[in-house]
Amino acid sequence: MISLIFFLTIGVLLFSSLFFLARRNPRPEGSSAALVEAQQALMTLQAGLLPVGLVKRVFAREDWDYVRLETTHSIHELFMDERKAVALLWLGQVRAQIGNLGRFHRGAARHYAKLNPRLELKVALSFAGLTAACRALQVLVYLGGPYAAPRMVEAVANAAAEVCKISEQSIGFLNAARLGVLAVQSSDAART
Repeated sequence: MISLIFFLTIGVLLFSSLFFLARRNPRPEGSSAALVEAQQALMTLQAGLLPVGLVKRVFAREDWDYVRLETTHSIHELFMDERKAVALLWLGQVRAQIGNLGRFHRGAARHYAKLNPRLELKVALSFAGLTAACRALQVLVYLGGPYAAPRMVEAVANAAAEVCKISEQSIGFLNAARLGVLAVQSSDAART
């Protein structure tokens, strides 16, 4: 009887794992959808989340100084809560877009044999470090408010900009490689 329960439990676990594997969204790695998603993440980071003016405004201490001097305590609390929410939202968005770019790089690295392993290791470490820094900064902002670590905010924004540059070069390389394949295919089709 115990062996029957044991085998039924293993059967249920295997069936549930197959069920969850079958429900996954099977998107082929290296597909054009992945390239478009990476380009959108890159544009969102460069144009929407990382401009220096935006980062400075989200974490501007001058706003806090003004509110602290000119308003009541209840407005202080409201301002801090709102600014903290905006800062956490910004960090969450940066981390999500970095995650999208990281998934794209992992998928692209599997398909292109001409990639430099040392460079890919550097890119992987950059993504991991940036993701960890974003998470640590989220914890600091959550615990200490949006003005808890101004140098770390600047460091995360600069590191994200560097990762964007690397991703831009990689996406350009992959676009050029795909255009080369398409050009060869079209010239082969024209000959036949």
